[in-house]
Amino acid sequence: MLADKVVAVTGAGRGIGREIALLAARGGAAVVVNDYGGSPSGEIGDEDPAGAVVAEIESAGGRAVANRANIANPGEAESIIGDALTRFGRIDAVVNNAGILRDRIFHKMSHADWDELIRVNLNGYFYVSKAAANHFREQGSGAYVHFTSTSGLIGNLGQANYSAAKMGVVGLSNSIALDMARSGVRSNCIAPFAWSRMTATIPAETEAERQRVDRFKSMSADKIAPLAVFLCADASQEVSGQIFCVRKNEIFLFSVPRPIRSMHRSEGWTPESVASELLPAFRSSFHPLTRSADIFAWDPV
Repeated sequence: MLADKVVAVTGAGRGIGREIALLAARGGAAVVVNDYGGSPSGEIGDEDPAGAVVAEIESAGGRAVANRANIANPGEAESIIGDALTRFGRIDAVVNNAGILRDRIFHKMSHADWDELIRVNLNGYFYVSKAAANHFREQGSGAYVHFTSTSGLIGNLGQANYSAAKMGVVGLSNSIALDMARSGVRSNCIAPFAWSRMTATIPAETEAERQRVDRFKSMSADKIAPLAVFLCADASQEVSGQIFCVRKNEIFLFSVPRPIRSMHRSEGWTPESVASELLPAFRSSFHPLTRSADIFAWDPV
């Protein structure tokens, strides 16, 4: 499905990114495997997961190059696309998968926890996407696949920074889809459920939390890769601006915000009339505060 394509995958040294890189290579793509070898919270390590994945792809007869850039740095992010062009002559798809976690309950979250996560999980996606944009325009084709999260789409405790970044990714993807449609470029999001180094940081202190972790452990990262690879392929030409979710063998399509109620008052509104007229009319349509686990409460299938 990806014969003669060149795909760049960020955060591809482990977990979901690794599975996408391996499947893309098996599908015929040349792969830029990006991973700077950091910890789940973003600290620099001395490991080389990108190199290990490249060795695995090459040993199976595929083509790949390791890139160890930190996507939070614009210049380093550009090197990912530069490596694709230098080694393989083109770029056809970008998979923005890299991310870190700095979970804190909101009133205990530091400025550093906020800033560093936004730099990687949102700014980094922009930097990599921007680096590929003009190449996509010139060739009249290209695909972006961005990883979002149900922590942003629905909600979760202790993840204000992560949730905000992942909702920002949805806005970024939709804007790319709109702005670049005339150039034959598409952009989509995937919210994954999978056991990885990042989900391994989920607390498991209560029985409900332990059950949630057990459900995550049954959802392997390789289940996410097929949809991501499809969205990189020409077969997905009609698909853009969408938000998907993968949970083991289930694939979901998410809705996007649209008006659900309206109320008109010819003489205009006052704070008092909002309280006495609008609130009673809208109350039954307010959505409750929920977490991702409240919505996806059944065992994965």
